[in-house]
Amino acid sequence: MNHDSYPDSYIRGILNSVKTIAMVGLSPKDTRPSYLAFKYLLDRGYHMIPVNPGQVGREILGQKVYATLSDIPEPIDMVDIFRGSQHALPIVEEALTLKPRPQVIWMQLTVRNDAAAAKAEAAGLKVVMNRCPKIEYGRLSSEISWMGVNSRTLTSKKAQLFGKGVQRMSLNRTTTAGGTTEATDRAQKSGDGSQ
Repeated sequence: MNHDSYPDSYIRGILNSVKTIAMVGLSPKDTRPSYLAFKYLLDRGYHMIPVNPGQVGREILGQKVYATLSDIPEPIDMVDIFRGSQHALPIVEEALTLKPRPQVIWMQLTVRNDAAAAKAEAAGLKVVMNRCPKIEYGRLSSEISWMGVNSRTLTSKKAQLFGKGVQRMSLNRTTTAGGTTEATDRAQKSGDGSQ
């Protein structure tokens, strides 16, 4: 696997298949990137499990905090590493001892450890390095484009809406879609023969 560039289908496949994510290095401070990423993924329906030895016995965003991956009493689909690159190998080694093993090791932005990646891949796990699942979810679901960020994808398809309040979009879409205007309504009507 080329860890300098990932196909969108690879990232989308991971984010669509995992349900339970253990985030190693989650901070309880609501201004920290790990907290914001954890909250975002929790709000998108993932079962999030915080791992932080300094916070054991507490809850972060209503989720019980564990000291290590081995302490988690349920299967984990993905390990999200929010620690420095030098800590990735021991975390991967611990993840490989779990029964059942997680499917994915994900190293956050600026976290890259090629030895840890090679070890995980040799054991059959998928690996992502130097990426944030929050950002990738937002980009692939088109949520990020609703905030004025260019997703590099053009389409004329209307966005599918989910519920009320803050717009949340599905990862099952392969394009970015925007809203409609009077001009697009007229174009659509003239294109299907009715005016």
